[in-house]
Amino acid sequence: MLIKVFKSLFENSADTNPRTTEHTLALVAAALLYEVARADFEQDAEEEATLTKALQEAFGLDSKTLDDIKQQASAQVDEATSLYEFTRIINDHADANDKYTIVQLMWQVALADGEISRYEEHLIRRVAELIYVSHSDFIRAKHSTLKG
Repeated sequence: MLIKVFKSLFENSADTNPRTTEHTLALVAAALLYEVARADFEQDAEEEATLTKALQEAFGLDSKTLDDIKQQASAQVDEATSLYEFTRIINDHADANDKYTIVQLMWQVALADGEISRYEEHLIRRVAELIYVSHSDFIRAKHSTLKG
């Protein structure tokens, strides 16, 4: 179902409108951030606030669009059967900088509650591998978040 949603967004424009791509990447990033927030089986207020702030800053979303994306992403995570549904879209439409940013945002959400669980770290590592973020960039994103 998720892939159908994303395909429909891209089919609306033969030349793949940059605005559509940005919206879709924001939606996929939000879904992955929800995956991280839920990875340790406890989604708390700090993680939710960090997720909201991260999406706002990374994608420059107005509050209505941000709320819509968060609602859609949360629902899609509930229905998703694998990370492939999300990472395929990233690989098809994101550049290396976008991919690094998504990994960095994932680290921010993981650290929001003051600790990074092994489940969160494992999830971020898997996503980084699936979207072809090098191990050195994976570590760099983690360290920049820890210092931040």
